[in-house]
Amino acid sequence: MSTETLSIHPLITSPRSFYVGDENKLLRERVSVVALVLILHAGLGGAWLMRPEQPPVILKEMSVSIAMQQLPVVQPQPLPEPPPPTPQPKIERTEKPIPKPVVQEVAEAAPQPLPVEAPPPVTAAAPPVVAAAPVVDPALVVSAAPVVDTEPDYKASYLNNPRPTYPMVARRMGWEGKVILNVEVLAEGACGAVNVFRSSGREVLDKSAMAIVKTWRFTPARRAGRPITQWFQVPINFSLEENEA
Repeated sequence: MSTETLSIHPLITSPRSFYVGDENKLLRERVSVVALVLILHAGLGGAWLMRPEQPPVILKEMSVSIAMQQLPVVQPQPLPEPPPPTPQPKIERTEKPIPKPVVQEVAEAAPQPLPVEAPPPVTAAAPPVVAAAPVVDPALVVSAAPVVDTEPDYKASYLNNPRPTYPMVARRMGWEGKVILNVEVLAEGACGAVNVFRSSGREVLDKSAMAIVKTWRFTPARRAGRPITQWFQVPINFSLEENEA
């Protein structure tokens, strides 16, 4: 590529010649960089091709052997033989000779006449004596009345048990119902444990019934004439009509 110089004066060169020289210099630098890059790539490719081959990885299989240890077999020991029975002494029975009866010969004697006894005198028989019956005092005779088993009772008039109070809330709301309580009547007639067997449907009525029954006195149950502790059921009815009456 020729350099064009436009000279106006023989000693002054045109500025265009400087611009053309710079472009050539830049082109040469770019070519050298590209060549250097290509040389580096070629060197890396050759080094990669000339690398030593790595030995193949050999996988070793590991075998695990499990030895089953057998427990020693315990053979049953023979049972000891029972000792021979001790011989019992033989008891010999000695039979005593039975003595023979001695028969004595008796000479026959002449029969003698038997004596005749006189009949006893006849006497009048006395009348039989009748023993008098013992006199029993009727005051000592106690009539044995049968013993009757009874159940607990809470309705006797002498117990003076108060009626259950009708809760004010239930009265205002018009709540009614019947609650059945399981009551433990002790042998002395006092009330033991109390629980609800069947609810009235209103908790306030159930609590009022339980509170009043715990203050009651009872006639205890009796078995064979003795008072015992026994459970029984007490029904309590909450009715606005009966309460007003």
